[in-house]
Amino acid sequence: MPVSILVGAQWGDEGKGKLVDALAPDLRAVVRFQGGPNAGHTVIHEGRRLILHQVPAGILHAGIQCIIAPGVLLDPWRLAEELDGLRGMGCDVTRLAVSPACHVIMPWHRRIDEAEEELNRRAIGTTLRGIGPCASDKAARLGLRLGAAMDRDRFRSYLETALPSANARLKALGVEPVEAEQALRDRDRIAEELRPHVQDVQPLIARFVECEERVLMEGAQGTLLDLDWGTYPYVTSSSPVAGGACTGGGVPVTAVDQVIGVFKAYNTRVGLGPFPTEFQDEEFANRFRRKAGEFGATTGRPRRCGWFDLVAARYACRVNGFTEAALTKLDVLDGLERIQICCAYRIDGREVERMPEDLQLLEGAVEPVYEDLPGWEADTVNCRKWLELPVEAQRYVNFLEESIGVRVAWISLGPEREQLLRLGGGLSNGR
Repeated sequence: MPVSILVGAQWGDEGKGKLVDALAPDLRAVVRFQGGPNAGHTVIHEGRRLILHQVPAGILHAGIQCIIAPGVLLDPWRLAEELDGLRGMGCDVTRLAVSPACHVIMPWHRRIDEAEEELNRRAIGTTLRGIGPCASDKAARLGLRLGAAMDRDRFRSYLETALPSANARLKALGVEPVEAEQALRDRDRIAEELRPHVQDVQPLIARFVECEERVLMEGAQGTLLDLDWGTYPYVTSSSPVAGGACTGGGVPVTAVDQVIGVFKAYNTRVGLGPFPTEFQDEEFANRFRRKAGEFGATTGRPRRCGWFDLVAARYACRVNGFTEAALTKLDVLDGLERIQICCAYRIDGREVERMPEDLQLLEGAVEPVYEDLPGWEADTVNCRKWLELPVEAQRYVNFLEESIGVRVAWISLGPEREQLLRLGGGLSNGR
């Protein structure tokens, strides 16, 4: 069983890109199985901060096959730009394979997304990358797949069918229509560049699995943004939980032997939606956000910040079946005198320790029930071993580990590759 799944355990932005990059030397392939250009996986390469939106985070390591699977909603124009940037860094991008079954985000999808957010008709707080409208067309069986977009005649035929209704919708929103000939020229501009990457990916993945070569399924966003299991309607349009790796990535469940949940040492979310542990002191929240660098990798928007939420974390563990956990940005908590952890919610006068399945209940009056832990004064950014961490930091990690019932196998203490403690489990060395 050579397949590992790595997913965000909160509302996204947990630091998944760094962990994929750290695990890459032990992998044969990395597969993006859902999401799209709304993702922003950040890795540090030769001192440069690199944000990968659609290309799997293993691309910086030679010899690793990178795959974009059918579950990804693809913006081919942004992908071409991303590949150009990687080539400019001397990165070998010939190792990228893109499924022809990926649905294409068309120019009108982005315009509709932007217009609907601006008009506040459904102000979810999207990344404005056209994800929702593209997913809607996919579900309605009105979408365009990449394989068809690679054929000029099929692309033109699709425009003739889809563009009238798309432009009618744009007109209703007060937005400029998309011109068919311009869309065709845009297609021609990038089609030949992407063509070498477009191939059936299921045989590739199957071969690695059959040969017992380690494959990592890389998720985007986070569990609490899942279309079915997240804080609906403030969710993404795909399934970023572990089960989504099998449907979107094309691996059999019987091939999976590891599910890694990536948690931030505190909580953040972008856009609207319930957030029980959000900091209420605005001055403290702004100071914390600046220290943590909590601004969206894709949008640049400030993220909402709050204390670690054990209720949500245990929920993520149950939904995903984590075998190991990674804890990122522990260093951000350096210097805090006290640290709070939410252990339960008080809803309508009742104290509950489980996330309600009707997550819209969280939009009402939810009072987090906190437990206080002592903070630590020492910096942790230069710690390279577990025993080098302050005792209070060890206690914090142990408390989280015991509370969620999943072993913490990695701790990230900064953006650099070497700022990662490997504490045992899965692909790492023992504690």
